[in-house]
Amino acid sequence: MTTVGFLGSGALARLALEAGHKVVLSNSRGPETLADMVAALGPLASAATSAEAAAAGEIVVVTVPVKAFAHLPAAPLAGKAVIDTCNYGAERDGHIPELDGTSLTSSELLLRYIPGAMIVKAFNNIYYKHLLSLARPAGEAGRSYLPIAGDSAPAKAVVTGFIESVGYGVVDSGPLAEQLAAGDGHAGVGDSVRSGVR
Repeated sequence: MTTVGFLGSGALARLALEAGHKVVLSNSRGPETLADMVAALGPLASAATSAEAAAAGEIVVVTVPVKAFAHLPAAPLAGKAVIDTCNYGAERDGHIPELDGTSLTSSELLLRYIPGAMIVKAFNNIYYKHLLSLARPAGEAGRSYLPIAGDSAPAKAVVTGFIESVGYGVVDSGPLAEQLAAGDGHAGVGDSVRSGVR
């Protein structure tokens, strides 16, 4: 069992619970606003502040608007595998000069705000409504594969194990600088903030 901290949340937290992991949820509005969700998810789910969720997680999932990167708790993320599910969209995030018309990826921008973390880009190219329905056990026909990108081999190994535990295979797409262009600007898990927990 792994404890997974969520900075922002959504369907992935439910998958993690179904796989037997503990989850610590957080959002920008405070843990008390997550009481109903935690009650519905069961005893392996709890709510905390963002800093507490970041500290508690052996793996931490970041699912927030790109414009909120500056407000993430950097210190408790140092040395941890951090799954970046976020996609940049100017219509939601406003124009971010570092990303507009440059080769900088949103994950590389995130790394500037949490420089001690080991970021792995994942889950940003699957629509959050499909996440639960497409999960399949290893060996089952129709199992889907998700790309990951990152600069740390140990972090990729940790994240690969987590992704496989929740029902997906993994394809390594290289370093953060070469993350799939299909990520930013498309509706992935990182866009579940519009209907789930922010």
